[in-house]
Amino acid sequence: MDILYQDDRIVVAVKPVGVLSTDEPGGMPELLRAQLHTDCIRTVHRLDAQVSGVMVFARSRMAAALLSQQIRERRFTKEYLAVLCGTPSQPSGILTDLLARDPQRRLTYVADTPSPNAREARLSFATVDSSDGMTLVRVRLHTGRTHQIRVQFASRGLPLLGDIRYGSKADCSAALWSYRLAFTHPVTGEAVDVTCPPPCEFPWDQFNIKKAE
Repeated sequence: MDILYQDDRIVVAVKPVGVLSTDEPGGMPELLRAQLHTDCIRTVHRLDAQVSGVMVFARSRMAAALLSQQIRERRFTKEYLAVLCGTPSQPSGILTDLLARDPQRRLTYVADTPSPNAREARLSFATVDSSDGMTLVRVRLHTGRTHQIRVQFASRGLPLLGDIRYGSKADCSAALWSYRLAFTHPVTGEAVDVTCPPPCEFPWDQFNIKKAE
């Protein structure tokens, strides 16, 4: 496991593609317990199994509760890099939709009218680079809905490269990378700000990732 930061209360690590972020057999908490020789690793936020990048885990019940509170109060910054099939109509902007969930099909979709199942989803994005009909964007989440980034772009005819579930036909993993996390340390109160670029492999190697800095 690639550990980016650790102390006795939190650990920031890179989740690989295909690994669950939740506390299940073979999931990130189990792998981190084995590597760090510790009993307490708690998940406080999630990434889809096919999505990789930076995650923070709590190493105590108190740290987990305080980090979860920051997420609920939207004081926890999450930024991603995504490769879109196509080009947005504007180089930057804010996307706002009502997203609903179909639990039987395990799909999220944009709803036309408000309902108990439809919740507001909002993100901001900025174009970083483009290459061969693809666009690299940096995305900041303002809400945390299931498959939010994937669905909000796909609904505008811009599916994420490799995201077959929502419209891409490319034969690769969904091109979504958890790039940056910023939050307040649950014990010291100091600012923690961690970034990690994606690996130098397709499709990330098609772009100048340094422009995202």
